[in-house]
Amino acid sequence: MLCLAKTLNGYTLEALNGEIGTVKEFYFDDLRWTIRYLVAATGTWLATRQVLIPPHVLRSIVPEDRRIIVGLTTQQIEDSPPIDHDKPVSRQFETAYHGFYGWPLYWYGVNAWGALTNPTLDNTAPPVAEKAWDAHLRSTRTVSRYHIQASDGAIGHVEDFIIDDETWSIRYLIIDTGAWLAGRRILLAPQWITRVSWPESKIHVALTRAAIQASPAYSEAALLTRAYETGLHGHYDRPGYWIDEAAAQRASRSQ
Repeated sequence: MLCLAKTLNGYTLEALNGEIGTVKEFYFDDLRWTIRYLVAATGTWLATRQVLIPPHVLRSIVPEDRRIIVGLTTQQIEDSPPIDHDKPVSRQFETAYHGFYGWPLYWYGVNAWGALTNPTLDNTAPPVAEKAWDAHLRSTRTVSRYHIQASDGAIGHVEDFIIDDETWSIRYLIIDTGAWLAGRRILLAPQWITRVSWPESKIHVALTRAAIQASPAYSEAALLTRAYETGLHGHYDRPGYWIDEAAAQRASRSQ
């Protein structure tokens, strides 16, 4: 299911034996554009450190109650390697964090989750010998105001992210076009990004303003169906992500 990042913000995170807190933001990697951690706002409990919850341990999302069930105990979380709020999440910390829980390392392999396309704790996954790929974690809260630069001019800024809650990939960035197309929002897929200037807070796409203006209209009130997605990708003459992922799943099963 596709859902808005801002919709999940504020959801209660419920451990196996009590509440952890609420969803504050997300960390995603800047190579695969996949959510690696939910960041919990814990109130006074563990208030001096960041609490990171990876998609591996999410049992279910309950929209009607605005809850996310986490397959950890509060003691496990309290005993995990600490990281301060004012420190970035380094690869060294991630290695120690995943090692503490016995989780697989997502940065080995050709897929978004190493050897697999979805987050899982299944130890029967095929081993991978590829070198680790390098990426940095970025905050959805920080990137939510980045400016978007088309090939021939500015078009607006990032307003939100659309996340696939099965793979935890960021499928689209929702762009507020501001005064250029007043009242209009458009979707851009991470695969269409040519580069990101992190120091300038600017995202570049190899699309013209005319092509973007003529793209299928997006509204949160409308369902984001596969038919709409097919039309959107077809408008830009780009293949759908679901085609590549289906091929990756077939390749994984054949190994």
